[in-house]
Amino acid sequence: MILVTGATGFVGNKIMKICNDVVAAPSLRNASEEQVRRIIEESGADTIVHTAAISDIGACEADSEASYIANVQIPCFIAKAAEGRKLVCFSSDQVYSGLEDDGPYTEENVKPANIYAEHKLEMEQRVLDICPDAVMLRAEWMYDYYLKKPNYYMNIINAKESVAFSSMQYRGITYVKEVAENIEKVISLPGGSYNFGSETDKSMYDITKEFVSALGLDIQVNDAPTRHNLWMDCSKAKKYGVVFSSVSEALLQCAEDNGRESK
Repeated sequence: MILVTGATGFVGNKIMKICNDVVAAPSLRNASEEQVRRIIEESGADTIVHTAAISDIGACEADSEASYIANVQIPCFIAKAAEGRKLVCFSSDQVYSGLEDDGPYTEENVKPANIYAEHKLEMEQRVLDICPDAVMLRAEWMYDYYLKKPNYYMNIINAKESVAFSSMQYRGITYVKEVAENIEKVISLPGGSYNFGSETDKSMYDITKEFVSALGLDIQVNDAPTRHNLWMDCSKAKKYGVVFSSVSEALLQCAEDNGRESK
């Protein structure tokens, strides 16, 4: 059985819908170490997938203490309570946000450039110290048809006149359905950190132009100022069968799944 934290959130909710033999954890917000331990012990789960977090970069900058509690302290409590259970934690591609080279980035070299990224990297390191067989997923910007939280797909289909993305920024974005579909394979991964998501050799500007054209949307795609790449090499996880569609293919699949045919 899989215990899912953040089960009502963007990623956790999709895992609950797609994966088999899952149970939702109650909210862990500001939970004590003993409360976390009791939740895990009473769940009857042999696997924990931890998706709960404060993932808004601005919110983490504004309240670093809350970010630390949610993004470092709670995962450490979970790791201490895991006691032989398989633990999977969602980290972020933001751990590469301060690197000076263009990428694509492999797992070895990291340099966070914001508080959220710093806390995610500290979480990875501390959890792996406690549970060496835990799996840290450096997830990309994820999307779906989802009304509760802005994401790339919703930004495009809801755009009124124009959108702007940089022709000088390379970044993977991932259909959250494929994230959930890969969880069973993820559980079998050896302990460590893994880049996790769709890959691309196209800029965000080119990806968006192609997607807008394919859907026949009447919006202008403008070239935005240069932004730092968040471009990952996901071959490490791929060797173990964790495979995603390309960014362009997955976007079209998401559109089709949500009743939008490409032109």
